[in-house]
Amino acid sequence: MILDLQHIYKDYQQDKLVVPVLKDICLQVKEGEYVAIMGPSGSGKTTLMNIIGCLDRPTSGTYELAGEDISKYKDKDMSNVRLRSIGFVFQSFHLLPRQSALENVALPLSYAGVKKKERKELATRALERVGLGDRLNFKPTQLSGGQKQRVAIARAMVNNPRILLADEPTGALDSKSGKQIMELFETLHEEGVTIVMITHDKAIASNAKRVVHIIDGEITQGDREVSDE
Repeated sequence: MILDLQHIYKDYQQDKLVVPVLKDICLQVKEGEYVAIMGPSGSGKTTLMNIIGCLDRPTSGTYELAGEDISKYKDKDMSNVRLRSIGFVFQSFHLLPRQSALENVALPLSYAGVKKKERKELATRALERVGLGDRLNFKPTQLSGGQKQRVAIARAMVNNPRILLADEPTGALDSKSGKQIMELFETLHEEGVTIVMITHDKAIASNAKRVVHIIDGEITQGDREVSDE
């Protein structure tokens, strides 16, 4: 089991009020699975993504990543988990505008202490993997929305993370580019990448092999396999 969240609660303090956001979340994801977590705005799906991505901590409950209980990790250890085990893809790409596609993709390798020559080789390979081998030196302003998201996916995958965590990955794209990104996710899944995708869009969620529904901070009984038919 690559992800194992048990009895996760998350509360926020607003003045003197305690606001519950996640309530008794239990979620398991096997290695190589392609799972969509689907819910409307305010359902708690982004908070859940932040906990899975080690960007936030639960108020209570346990979270095991690849068999390691990371619930009580210190901040530095959480940073290492994010760097080496989780690749992030965001709706708004989060690319550095003055850096080339190659430089953007190589950035996580720099943080990981990889030498410059190897960084360039690995980043080039990652961009080729997403079909952008001819755009290595293009700046984000020279790329379409779909191409920017491909750069972001290459950056997310360059460290060979255990999990690809995608937050509304087609939210800023037109329908054609969105379809191409979903096709790329399908290819990565077929290569054995574990994908957890956060979305409010039923059509996008249907690309995953399993859909988990979250409403009002709780996972409903709608967790289901998606038919291949």
